[in-house]
Amino acid sequence: MSVEKTYAEINSKIREGKAVVVTAEELITLVEEKGLSKAAQEVDVVTTGTFAPMCSSGAFLSFGHTKPRMKMQKVWLNGVSAYTGIAAVDAYIGATEMHEDDPLNSNYPGEFRYGGGHVIADLVARKPVQLKALAYGTDCYPRRNLETTITLDDINEAILFNPRNCYQNYNCAVNLTNRTIYTYMGMIKPQMGNANYSTSGQLSPLLKDPHFKTIGVGTKIFLGGGIGYVAWNGTQHFPSMIDADGKELGSAGGTLALTGDLKQMSPRWLVGTSYLGYGATLSVGVGIPIPILNEEIARYAAKKDEELFAPIVDYGEAYPSFTPGNLGYASYADLKSGKIIVNGKEVPTAPLSSMPRAREIAATLKGWIKKGDFQLTEPVKNLPSPADGFIAHSIKED
Repeated sequence: MSVEKTYAEINSKIREGKAVVVTAEELITLVEEKGLSKAAQEVDVVTTGTFAPMCSSGAFLSFGHTKPRMKMQKVWLNGVSAYTGIAAVDAYIGATEMHEDDPLNSNYPGEFRYGGGHVIADLVARKPVQLKALAYGTDCYPRRNLETTITLDDINEAILFNPRNCYQNYNCAVNLTNRTIYTYMGMIKPQMGNANYSTSGQLSPLLKDPHFKTIGVGTKIFLGGGIGYVAWNGTQHFPSMIDADGKELGSAGGTLALTGDLKQMSPRWLVGTSYLGYGATLSVGVGIPIPILNEEIARYAAKKDEELFAPIVDYGEAYPSFTPGNLGYASYADLKSGKIIVNGKEVPTAPLSSMPRAREIAATLKGWIKKGDFQLTEPVKNLPSPADGFIAHSIKED
């Protein structure tokens, strides 16, 4: 018997307290026990989760007007520059912007102790933040400078808007050179002394919906501990199906642009993060519900770590030189085991994403739905899928 459900039917069950909601890991167990068809019939919603550094993140802040009025030309928050080319008292602070006095990598490897991600985390934690602004002055906005202290509750709007989050699948990074390197994948030891990866595997939201059958513009999600939405596909969204020894890996480059009310979020799920020798960023918690509309969606949502693979890439030479190719593939089961084999060598592995936090997010979202506090939204627009054949372009130099 084929399974066909609608968003309206599932939301009706959520409101009545009758919806069957499981995490992606619980679905895997259920499919093993009862089979795919039976599980697809029984389950209404599957919850996913990921918590990891997500560099393409930031927040729009609307401070409110000063007296006399001011058209802010340059703004700093705790010494971190924010972009002001928007409106008089609005700014966008990016997670990777550094404190203006940070020595960066002049003393290699730099520590990058405080950046935009830390400012966002401080705001969410309701800590006071120093606001400094300069302006050139106009007839309608005569004020030229401002120094004051603000908190998140003092300002009018604070909107988390992350242009690229939730990478569907990502590289496992190794280093074939003879020197230690410092990257956005962490410190990587020489001669394949370690391997770092950054996806939650069988809990990863976009690995559970690789063809974007349910995740689209308007999808309601768990974001930073509050409610958020998928605003669009993320930048560098180049979904394409790839195979390793005939195994389907899922979309390699799907990403999401996410947004939500920063004032509703939690410092537990938005954490300022520093990378030795690389920079600052923001670690973000994201959880996405997947409605089980049919058996095909259930099949992808039930994929196990043993069936999901990450490409192994040399970050010592191949990645920085933009050289295509990889050193093979590793399953997330092997990556999570603590070791993989690369070129015949056993290499210890470590995640940049947190599996305990990912499980907590999936469980929290499951609880919201079961209590009726969170209903599903049907996308108003589908996102590009592997079938659309998107191709990434690089910069052409004159």
